[in-house]
Amino acid sequence: MPRILFVKTSSLGDVVHNCPAVSDVARCVPGAVIDWMVEEPFAAIAQRHAAVRRAIPVAVRRWRRELWNPWAWREMRALRRTLAAEPYDFVLDTQGLAKSALLCGLAKGEKHGMDRDSAREAVAARAYDVVHAIARGQHAVARNRQLAAAALGYAPPERCDYGLRAEPAAAPGREVVLLTMSSRDDKLWPEERWVALARALGERGLGCILPWGSGRERERCARIAANAAGARIAERLSIAELIRIFARARGVVGVDTGLSHLAVAAGAAVVGVFCATDPARTGLYGGERIRNLGAPGAPPATASVLAAVEAFV
Repeated sequence: MPRILFVKTSSLGDVVHNCPAVSDVARCVPGAVIDWMVEEPFAAIAQRHAAVRRAIPVAVRRWRRELWNPWAWREMRALRRTLAAEPYDFVLDTQGLAKSALLCGLAKGEKHGMDRDSAREAVAARAYDVVHAIARGQHAVARNRQLAAAALGYAPPERCDYGLRAEPAAAPGREVVLLTMSSRDDKLWPEERWVALARALGERGLGCILPWGSGRERERCARIAANAAGARIAERLSIAELIRIFARARGVVGVDTGLSHLAVAAGAAVVGVFCATDPARTGLYGGERIRNLGAPGAPPATASVLAAVEAFV
């Protein structure tokens, strides 16, 4: 039984984009035992993947901020002990950053990653025993899958499967989830368009739910909800709770944020709204009911988004 460790620690969208590679390994490598090293806020995604035996949480972001604190060093030593306790046959760094390469180096096993021309940070390639050329310009999901296939010697399956454990079957609800937030202001869709969309959905008998993660994002959601009857602000939700909401929603509309990709992985019908990034490289990918709208500097009109939602719901 080959023992395989994936190293893909962050961010949310990157972690979601690694799920199909994990599914491919489970399908194409008989008896594979798969672990996944991942940042602690996103460990719920790895734990929810049907093929993952164990998620190994790390806290690189927190450790960097607290290097002076003894508990940070205790946690790092505990991680080293965890990795030393079980050797792997293959260690796959699908992130291709210096930090992920360092974490990869802590594990025992043959280390695979992208070569210096393929990795996101060329220096990462020095940490691997075997490097692979993975063409740039492709979607992140495709690059992850190709790296895993090259490392383990199989052809990637045609079907893209995110592998998240399904929610119990239930009739779709009457709400559309609106993911209005992003860490980058240039990715945001204008508030007046969100209001117009929420109002139009309300006229069609559909409510809207607006999740948020920060105080600023909650204020934005409150302004939208105040101007659209039937729209409501969600409570603060965990990743596991969001997956359940996505799976049972009538549909999801979201900007280029990790949560939009998580909604695809959860099996929802999702319309992606792109304002500053290229959907060919970071768009919604692999779902059966997805639509990418917009382009850098050309955000989609409300009518286009509404039409896409109506096609799904």
